[in-house]
Amino acid sequence: MPGPRAKRNNAAKKNKSKTVNVAVFVPTESLRGPPLPQSLQHRAMNSLDELSADDWDEIVRVMCDHLKIPDLTKRSGLKKVYNNFDDIYKRIDDLFSAHPGNQIIRGGVVAIYAKMSADSILRNLLFQKSLLAKILPLVEKDNSRHIALRALTTVTHHGGTDIRKEITLHAPTIVKVLQDHPDDLHAAEFAISSLAHAVTASIDEPQRPAAKYIKALQLPTLLPIVLDFVAKPGASLQLLHHALELCGHLTQHCTQECLAYPAVIDFLIASIRSPDLHSRFYALGAVIRLHKSSLDPEILFNDPGTLMTAVQRGLPNHLAELIVNYGPARCESTMTLRTVAEYQRAMLQCVHDRDLYKLGLTLAELIPRNEFSINEGGFQAVNQNTGKPEFISPGLPFTMWADALPVCAKEIRQRRRSSEEDLADMLDLKYFVIRSRLPEAIALAKKSIERNPKFPYFYYIMTLGSDLEEGLRYAKKGLKVKNATPFVHYVLLSRAIEIAGNLAICRIQESTIGDRKWEEGLSLLSSALDDAHIYLAEAPPDTRHRKSVLYWFLALTLADKGPELSEDLKELDKYVDQLKIADEFYAVFGADPPMSQLRQAQVTIFERYQSAAQQWGHIAARFDSTSIDHEHVVQRDRPEDQLAAWLHDFRHRNGDDIDDDLPEKSSHPKWSTNPAELHKCSWCGNPSAVLRRCGGCEKARYCDASCQKSAWSEHKIECNSRKASGSSV
Repeated sequence: MPGPRAKRNNAAKKNKSKTVNVAVFVPTESLRGPPLPQSLQHRAMNSLDELSADDWDEIVRVMCDHLKIPDLTKRSGLKKVYNNFDDIYKRIDDLFSAHPGNQIIRGGVVAIYAKMSADSILRNLLFQKSLLAKILPLVEKDNSRHIALRALTTVTHHGGTDIRKEITLHAPTIVKVLQDHPDDLHAAEFAISSLAHAVTASIDEPQRPAAKYIKALQLPTLLPIVLDFVAKPGASLQLLHHALELCGHLTQHCTQECLAYPAVIDFLIASIRSPDLHSRFYALGAVIRLHKSSLDPEILFNDPGTLMTAVQRGLPNHLAELIVNYGPARCESTMTLRTVAEYQRAMLQCVHDRDLYKLGLTLAELIPRNEFSINEGGFQAVNQNTGKPEFISPGLPFTMWADALPVCAKEIRQRRRSSEEDLADMLDLKYFVIRSRLPEAIALAKKSIERNPKFPYFYYIMTLGSDLEEGLRYAKKGLKVKNATPFVHYVLLSRAIEIAGNLAICRIQESTIGDRKWEEGLSLLSSALDDAHIYLAEAPPDTRHRKSVLYWFLALTLADKGPELSEDLKELDKYVDQLKIADEFYAVFGADPPMSQLRQAQVTIFERYQSAAQQWGHIAARFDSTSIDHEHVVQRDRPEDQLAAWLHDFRHRNGDDIDDDLPEKSSHPKWSTNPAELHKCSWCGNPSAVLRRCGGCEKARYCDASCQKSAWSEHKIECNSRKASGSSV
């Protein structure tokens, strides 16, 4: 049996047998710059097609040793490079400049620069030294195309905003490579990856990007080429994912360019059927963003006169039947007419008795009943000179009725009755909302909740702010308050659905499977779908928010179920029919259904879903994050991180299927709602990854002390029982 020495000798022989025989072009001109070791000059070749990742690893290793470059795989090595940057850069650049005709040496240099670019400070210094001017010419050379594109991909991946924008401006060079080499899937993988990373900074921004970036991308040429590569049987999962990412980034600000090539839209819609949940939500978000530029606002107020005319005229039989079955007194249309009539009577009564305090109490009773209880009416009289009606002031401190709200609030506060402080605040809040003064409304609602956390209307106002996470938290808390009117309850529920759905799409798109954002995204998705089921089962059939809830439910269900749904979406027919009924109610009551962003996305998806699935479904079926060959990122603390690993997907197989080590199709593991429950507040149900455990039972979780205090009356029995059980154990 061989001993330790024999084992070491065998290992040495084994390693020696794997030594790479580096072959490079010998420049025809006289060598200039630092002389190269014989290992890089000993043999010439007429073709470099056989260079493997190990070959490039050896080339770069020899060059780094020759140039005395510190170990770039360690933080300490990168620090040394930074401390001696000018000297080290000069050595590398002299070597690059000395061999203008040697793509191997130049390719090795840009590979070294790419590894250095993992450090953001070094990357910025290299860009100041015109790094792109060194990489891009090599992209156009057959012998160095792959290593240059791979270096560009790595630099773009690690690059900051300014660098990615600069790379976008050089997109014509990358597009030309794709055009000139339609069968080079390796080059396409790296090129599309570079563009996908670059447009995150230059195109996918909240503001409209500069025209020069859109022009540089040459989208009428680029998009068909990208999808041609996507359709090729040998396209890698890296290529597919980055193509989806690239197309998705373009939909917000390059809408017309995307619509001009419908295959892009079909590819995105088909990707909603992929087995990968992350890809499905990314594609859904892209289709939604496609319609952002033509967003129409929802109406905020109904015209009572139009509503009254519709009711007097009579509803279609099938709509009237829904009203009767639900209970006319509980329906939104009936409640709107009733509250508007009471509102008008209260205003006319105030003209006679001048009692602003009484008017304020009446308005405070009407506001939480219905969204349209307070509207922009006013006192009118006919002008004797013009014969036209004009708004007049009948001796009251307001002319327009909505302006009575702050006046009445002030009158209530002057009575100094603590039981009526909430009513005065509600009048002011309604006034701020009508006048679109939301920041003031949010600030007042926060103070009101601190004073009285059991007043549901305050929570509704908090959901109208721009902070989505805060809005969801308040919506969930408001739903736990016992004395909410039906209107406040269902509007809180609809806001919870909309906000959770919005956050779920964002979280899942931005996450990596298993990380905190991923878990939060699943919790938010579960929350939105659960609340949508409740709303659709319990809310009045004529409520205005039913349309929005249905849009969110359909969109989230499409992304949630993915390939489980049939291509004709027959499983969703029930909800599509409900949406048609909601549209009919909307039209009967005097308004066309608004073409909101989500509605347009839903229409686009349903119109094209079947044809998109038939054309691109087999491609979307290959998306699977569990088998994707993830892009390697240099780990600076790991010396074993060799360039061979950095170039692990840089394969030269002379005709072999480049994906023969990857499954053609793999099912994404189904996500379960059980883990999501661990991320919901035990009181309000708000999903979060940073909930506080109950110190007693260590099982219940809460957003904060407020939720824990509110839950204590219900939780204390279970908590004490668990503590007792734990003690006995």
